This record gives sequence, C-alpha cells and structure tokens, in this order.
Amino acid sequence: MANFNTHLSIAAAAGMGASLTAVNVHLITNADMPWLIFLVILGGLLPDIDASNSRPVKLLFNVLALLGVAGALKFYKYGYESYSLLLMAAGTYLFIRFIVFALFNRLTVHRGVFHSLLAAVFFALLMTCISYHFLHWNVLHAWLNGLFIGLGYIVHLLLDELFSVDLSNARMKSSFGTALKLFSHGSLTASALMTLLTVMLYWIAPSPAPLVNVWKVAQWNNHLTPARLTIRWPMNN
Repeated sequence: MANFNTHLSIAAAAGMGASLTAVNVHLITNADMPWLIFLVILGGLLPDIDASNSRPVKLLFNVLALLGVAGALKFYKYGYESYSLLLMAAGTYLFIRFIVFALFNRLTVHRGVFHSLLAAVFFALLMTCISYHFLHWNVLHAWLNGLFIGLGYIVHLLLDELFSVDLSNARMKSSFGTALKLFSHGSLTASALMTLLTVMLYWIAPSPAPLVNVWKVAQWNNHLTPARLTIRWPMNN
C-alpha cells in the first residue's frame, strides 16, 4: 500500500486538477479552489481511518474530539458555571479521543468495509448532507463538496491497488484486490449496515438537479465556443 506522504501528495495533485477543471467549466470560481483541494486531500486520507494508530485516524479523532468540545460548550454555555464547563469540555474530549477511538479500532478491520467503493459513496453522500442540512451550503456546492470527498477517496483506493502490483517481479502482491472493491466480502454485516446508511443518506440528500443543470450548461457553452471560432476565423482573414 502507498504510504502517508504519497497519499497526501497525489490527493493534492488530483484536487488541483479537478478544481482547475471545475473552474474551466464555470462550476466554481478561483476562490473555491483551496477548499475543494482540501476536501480531496481529506477524502484521500479517510480510507485509512480503520488502521489502528495510523496518522489519518488519529487526526480524524482529534478533530472529532475538538468538534465535540465545541458542540458541548455551545449547547451548555448558559446552563453551567465556568469550572463545570471546563470539566465537561475535558470529559468530552477524552471520551471521544480515547474511548470512542478504542471502540472504533476494536470494531473495524483494516482494509475492510472502509476500503471499498461503497464507503466512497457513503462519505460523498455524508459530506453532501452535512454541507446542505447543517452547514447550509447551497445545493450545488453541497454536492461539489461530496463529490470532491469521493474523488479523494477513490484516488486513495486506486493508489493502494497500484502499490499491490510488484512491477519488478511482474507479480501481484497478497494485498492485491483488498483496496479497490465494491464492498467488504469478509464482513458482510458491516457492508450491509453501510449500504443501509448510504441509502438513507441518498434519501435525505438534496436533489442533484442543480448540479446536473449547471454541468449541462457548461458542456453546451464549451460545445458552442469552437463553433463560433470556426465561423469567425475565415472572416478575420
């Protein structure tokens, strides 16, 4: 499998390329590029969250713990004294960072359901729903957020499969086929649960029609531009 730095750099390059393409077809502006590149990088690290003590999973649970602290402080800031809030914040952080983290490591297997195309769709829809329902992004940008997360996720899976091929000895390593798969064959229960959650997320996600419409308009404009140039070129001569 590819190492952390390889996943990071390739995801960043993929994010740059995808963002430039989105700018060229007028889906986003230049100001949106850094955020979408970040999402591709984040998606490129997510598949390794099931690897015990890996850098991505530690980073993820640190972020989740800090978000939990922020949520607890916001929800209880008017009901408790300062020292009680401080203890609550500390308890929330420790609970998520260590107890939830330990449970997660115990219940997941590396290269299990999180190393699958099903997981890529799940996280793409999850990001879309979070962006639309909780962060209140518009439909177009909510779907772009989800798609760029999914792009980074798939780039990670592809890299792991490529690194499972030993080109020098022209053979497949034992890990070949464990990264890029539709779902986890070794854990059908986890795959069934993730499938159910993915269907639920698709059900509550906003309609992708605005994104599809903008894409169609962009494709139509790109199709017309060469035709206009072809017509004008002889006239300029």
